[in-house]
Amino acid sequence: MAEAVKQQPASDIVVDKATSSISDLWKKEDYWAIWLGFILLAIGLALFLNNRPEGMEEKIAKANAVIEAEAARAPFKTVAYYEAQDAKGAIKGSDMPFAKTISKYLAHPAGWSTNPIDGLVQDKAAAEAKSAKAMPAYEKAKATADAAKAEALAAEDAAALAGFQDAALNQNAQDKMDDWRKAKKKASSAKSKTSAKTFNQFTTLPVLMIALGLLFALGIKFMGKDTTGFLKGFVAVFVVAVISFLLSGQATAKQYGIEYAVWAIVIGMIISNTVGTPKWIKPALETEFYIKTGLVLLGAEVLFNKIVAIGIPGIFVAWVVTPIVLICTFIFGQKVLKMPSKTLNMVISADMSVCGTSAAIATAAACRAKKEELTLAIGLSLVFTAIMMVLMPAAIKASGMPYILGGAWMGGTIDATGAVAAAGAFLSEQALYVAATIKMIQNVLIGVTAFGVAVYWCYKVDCVPGQKVSAWEIWHRFPKFVLGFLTASIIFSSIYGALGSDVAFSLIDQGVLRGFVGGFRGWFFCFAFVSIGLATNFRELAHYFKGGKPLILYVCGQSFNLALTLLMAYIMFYVVFPDITAKI
Repeated sequence: MAEAVKQQPASDIVVDKATSSISDLWKKEDYWAIWLGFILLAIGLALFLNNRPEGMEEKIAKANAVIEAEAARAPFKTVAYYEAQDAKGAIKGSDMPFAKTISKYLAHPAGWSTNPIDGLVQDKAAAEAKSAKAMPAYEKAKATADAAKAEALAAEDAAALAGFQDAALNQNAQDKMDDWRKAKKKASSAKSKTSAKTFNQFTTLPVLMIALGLLFALGIKFMGKDTTGFLKGFVAVFVVAVISFLLSGQATAKQYGIEYAVWAIVIGMIISNTVGTPKWIKPALETEFYIKTGLVLLGAEVLFNKIVAIGIPGIFVAWVVTPIVLICTFIFGQKVLKMPSKTLNMVISADMSVCGTSAAIATAAACRAKKEELTLAIGLSLVFTAIMMVLMPAAIKASGMPYILGGAWMGGTIDATGAVAAAGAFLSEQALYVAATIKMIQNVLIGVTAFGVAVYWCYKVDCVPGQKVSAWEIWHRFPKFVLGFLTASIIFSSIYGALGSDVAFSLIDQGVLRGFVGGFRGWFFCFAFVSIGLATNFRELAHYFKGGKPLILYVCGQSFNLALTLLMAYIMFYVVFPDITAKI
């Protein structure tokens, strides 16, 4: 089979070996990404399933009784309905004492305005001053929310007096409910700023650095790499990651959506292209190892019940548009732009159409792309993600587009999951829910895309005429960490279903995932971006930009993606399935 595959220098490609053996289970990066990811997931499950919030079941049952009664009484969600819903939502595993301790050590630098040290240390006096400063805004927001609630109750009573038979009164009540919910959300946000806590990350970050360094060193050791060299270099990677998080927390940077990923790559590139990345750091530049482990953790967040909840419209937007855009963009790059590198063409196409960095990593492994091609694709993705997460919500508001439609549009087009959530939050809770859910549905395609690309590359690109390609070659190329991603999704979806949506929301969604796994995943992704920056040399990337073809490919592909996603979202949510939309 070796004769049937065109080989590239092993050091230049994302996956450098097309053979398999049983020892791969403890010697190969993909499998160690799975093992480390599953170790963390198992620890998270053990912690949260065995330590439940006090009185959780009773509180949930009480809230559900109110919700059921109110749903039967009125054709719209009443004040009592929403308050019971809020009571359930407040039961979070992440609020338990042990979870708060874990979050304390996993926390990255906080927000700041003028002094970066404020993002690392906050003493009692500073916390009290910050809380006191936020109090007037909270009191004003609370007064507004209380007034909005009173109006909502009055409108509800008016509708009730008419036996809920007057459509105009019912609609007025619903509108008042929406106004109250928006005001309440602002009040809740303002309230959170009145309880500033003390922290000192100069004591917690070193502990986290040692713990994460040893975690990855375990895999490095079994893979036969330089463990001591890795641990030394990891200190530098961790420090740059901390600086990246710190800069992303600066008020102006946060306002413009300049996320940690951008800072991590930029800082790394500045170092690598000026003084040069020191040799002692290079053993820790394990880009794929970090991000693959993070992607295994991400799999646990792709829950089937959330996919089903939004129904067929979301599935059409995510699973029909995405492959069409990917294939058309790849063909456009080959036939129209005539890009010399098919692997770069494919990685950019997958990055732009599926879900950014995650899809780029999986696709690069499947088609054996060069590492600098992966870096280029991720760089383009980060730039356009930052632009789109700001411009798209503004365009949706300015055009008067329905927020559900806008959420679906953003969920299917903005690359990064975090950016999708942030953009959706600019609009409304409904937009956030729709956008995040569609992006989650789209994330499922990471594995499908990797498999499809592996098959295509084996049979159409790397196959020498006259040679047959065995199924084993596809298996060799298939990025094995995707199996961990899919398995984590299946396991957590099953657990979620077994626990029931309410208990699972508290223990899994607001416990294992947000109170434990999410913190690790954020750090792992940041390490990967730091490694990309430190390993990138502008001179190596320059020849890819001749004629501007990668940029043209991304812009044209994303333009097609924007148009087709918007059309599909409108047809599915407002023409074919308006009843589903009405229930969101």
